[in-house]
Amino acid sequence: MLPQEIIRRKRDGHKLAADEIAAFVAGLTAGTISEGQIGAFAMAVFLNGMSREEAVALTIAMRDSGDVLDWSDLPGPVTDKHSTGGVGDNVSLMLAPIVAACGAYVPMISGRGLGHTGGTLDKMDAIPGYASQPDVALFRKTVLETGCAIIGQTANLAPADRRLYAIRDVTGTVESIPLITASILSKKLAAGLGSLVLDVKVGNGAFMEKSRDAVALANSLVEVANGAGLNAFALVTGMNEPLASAAGNAVEVKNAVDFLTGRFRDKRLEEVTLALAAEMLQSAGLVSSQQDGLRRATEALAGGRAAAVFARMVAVLGGPVDFIEKPEDYLPAAPVELAVKAEQAGFVTGIATRDIGLAVVTLGGGRSRPDDKIDHAVGLTRLLPVGAELRSGEALALVHARTDAEAEAAAAAVRAAYTIGSSKPPAEKAVLRRILPR
Repeated sequence: MLPQEIIRRKRDGHKLAADEIAAFVAGLTAGTISEGQIGAFAMAVFLNGMSREEAVALTIAMRDSGDVLDWSDLPGPVTDKHSTGGVGDNVSLMLAPIVAACGAYVPMISGRGLGHTGGTLDKMDAIPGYASQPDVALFRKTVLETGCAIIGQTANLAPADRRLYAIRDVTGTVESIPLITASILSKKLAAGLGSLVLDVKVGNGAFMEKSRDAVALANSLVEVANGAGLNAFALVTGMNEPLASAAGNAVEVKNAVDFLTGRFRDKRLEEVTLALAAEMLQSAGLVSSQQDGLRRATEALAGGRAAAVFARMVAVLGGPVDFIEKPEDYLPAAPVELAVKAEQAGFVTGIATRDIGLAVVTLGGGRSRPDDKIDHAVGLTRLLPVGAELRSGEALALVHARTDAEAEAAAAAVRAAYTIGSSKPPAEKAVLRRILPR
């Protein structure tokens, strides 16, 4: 099949057959289709959309462009979660060990930061010695021995997605819901999962700022996943403020350890983490209801079993064996700390969350270009949540930076991102909606 004919049919609004889509993805993977043709195809999809059947065919073809892992030898169900990204979203670090402590296996293949959002893989790289991109043998050993492993995508998992995404990124087609869906799900299907829970963020710190867009994406992900044979559910969760009180890499790891050990837990972060854990346990068939899943997850967290799983995972993947007991001895720390002082008294009535994420990027904790090197030590902590009351001169947050000048610039950005009013705003729910297969 000529790629230009496939492009023309999609350009003209026709529904593509599964074999046409498979042929195009095969050419994309083999390098026989040019970047111009891939860009034209992506734009045709962006403008005309795809049916559920087309999106399923695209997802399966991209899954089959590389290796597909097989976990059939494990003595329990295999499940995972994917988040569409936010600020202070370190949920994966607690969620994987909580669910593993309840009897599931979680081979969590995560990504790096994108734009203003942090990446789970960048956070794990803050732990000295931790092999965030192990070979398949070590990956399998870690999952078998500890119940979970948080790692990066291997070279042979859904390679078609890497080429297509790189071209979407420079052709203005990133926001296409069918292409987002296929990109996310092809990697998850290649990971050999039995079930999946999607965390679709909505708000001023999410890629989907409007509720209707987030719900459309969540429905697409759930429908296409189930159409491709993967049992999937989704939660739509709020991102109108940072989820954790920390934003950065090492600082979010420390926040996660504090959460697991019970030293400190952000309220909204706990609500989202436990809700996702309950969904994962139910989708994996380990519990019969959300309520039972929530109880099991809460017990695994409160009893210390989740913290023990995290500690074992870090050690098996090359990190310090006593990391969870004294993370501050191992995590990199920035030399400059600066409190961001509020200029008036009142209540926090709003946070420009995307600007908080961009402040971390500017400090060096994120990337402006794909090849930028991450500074794992920098970031923000003690971020006040919406609804917090404060006096003039009290701290809105604490900046961790390399230089005084960078700290001052970040402090100014954080101060500008906070809105202070005279009355306390109504609390927003952290978990907004549950999306089930139709």
